[in-house]
Amino acid sequence: MKIALAQMCSGIDPDENARQLRSLIAEAAAGDAAIIFTPEMTGLLDRDRSRAAAAIRSESEDVVLLAARSEARQARIWVHLGSLAVKAIDSSGEKWLNRSYLINPDGAIAARYDKIHLFDVDISPDESQRESSAYAGGHSAVVAPIPGATLGLSICYDLRFPALYEALTNAGADILSIPAAFTVPTGKAHWEILLRARAIEAGAFVIASAQCGGHEDGRSTYGHSLVVDPWGEILLDMGERTGLGFCNLDLRKIEEVRARIPAVANRKRFEMPITSP
Repeated sequence: MKIALAQMCSGIDPDENARQLRSLIAEAAAGDAAIIFTPEMTGLLDRDRSRAAAAIRSESEDVVLLAARSEARQARIWVHLGSLAVKAIDSSGEKWLNRSYLINPDGAIAARYDKIHLFDVDISPDESQRESSAYAGGHSAVVAPIPGATLGLSICYDLRFPALYEALTNAGADILSIPAAFTVPTGKAHWEILLRARAIEAGAFVIASAQCGGHEDGRSTYGHSLVVDPWGEILLDMGERTGLGFCNLDLRKIEEVRARIPAVANRKRFEMPITSP
């Protein structure tokens, strides 16, 4: 399976981000990719929440989602939108959703996933982030069939919680998508090692499309979109450039690795007794 990864530097204008996305999808299709993966917050990256509020729409009105669906249909390609900031249909307007979309070559939405683990951290004395102050967390793990494989969906900070990936692989996932907008300090320290660990634990391909560079809202993201095979080998590292990368996945590798080290088959579900000293 040939795939494409879009490494982006998304800005504060959804219309401009939609224009760039259309171009990337068309380029991926022209390069014979079966599916293109995009980063977290493909449609809008803006830490000024009052300004972002004027741009965030429901699914039916989101210009980036509409562009992705239209271009997928025209180019006859699968599109995995790493995530968009959207209003929930039943929302009171107080919080948004950080939502992934899988779009099939007919332009239909094949799956949705709402980010479960929200990024509430104190990275340094000078940098804190509270994603939960603006976003509502999801509650359900999601897998979806794509040609030749089953895709497990996750987003960015989810990467640090292996129980989610255990649930995804228990449900049949053999490719794990981990789109992200990692900060530079956490990216340098943990990005590669965590992605390789998730691939090794699951005996699965990991596809991690990332945001990269200095953004209009003033933040910087780490880049280094990666594809990791089920043995933990890095097949693609896009470094710090924006644009498109291609990678061929030999899906036979999944069965080969899981036969050599059947960690998924050997998993035990148990409760640990807790004792106090």
